[in-house]
Amino acid sequence: MKSVSVSRRYATALMLIGKEDGNTDQYRKELDDIVQFFDANPELEQTISNPLYDKNDRKNVLIAVLDKGGLSKVMKSFLILLFAKARISFIREVCEFYYSLADELKGVVHATLVSATELSSDAVEKIRAGLATRIGKDIVLDVEQDPSLLGGVVTKIGDLVLDGSVKTQLFNMRETLKRGESA
Repeated sequence: MKSVSVSRRYATALMLIGKEDGNTDQYRKELDDIVQFFDANPELEQTISNPLYDKNDRKNVLIAVLDKGGLSKVMKSFLILLFAKARISFIREVCEFYYSLADELKGVVHATLVSATELSSDAVEKIRAGLATRIGKDIVLDVEQDPSLLGGVVTKIGDLVLDGSVKTQLFNMRETLKRGESA
């Protein structure tokens, strides 16, 4: 839980800097690049994060990597700060929170669309456009399939669930009939 709140704070701080200097997209890309670099070089990340090694040596390794990475001055300073505060291991969580903050800034919302069968791209686009109109923001849809729905779709936007599945409609009909019988 601590990593979540800490990561959110660092992501928010970087976002505020990005808003101020107009480089939110650049910082998003740079965060993504550094996460991909660490994913490709897990030994390096472990070495930099491992407190058993001398802190100055680890910092020098990090600085050498950052200098070769072509990152902005702000991002280098940000990553060195994460290192200095022993938070470099939270970089993935910081990146995730930064993504969500950047999307929020742009008015983009991520949603999940679950259907019983594969939907055509036209159908997905119509649903996306309808949702965008309904909530007043641009929607990025992640489309999934779940045959147990029987038919229809279920859309999840954050905490909001719009359930238009046949499975739920049948369940609701059954509950209504049960109440009608006992009344």
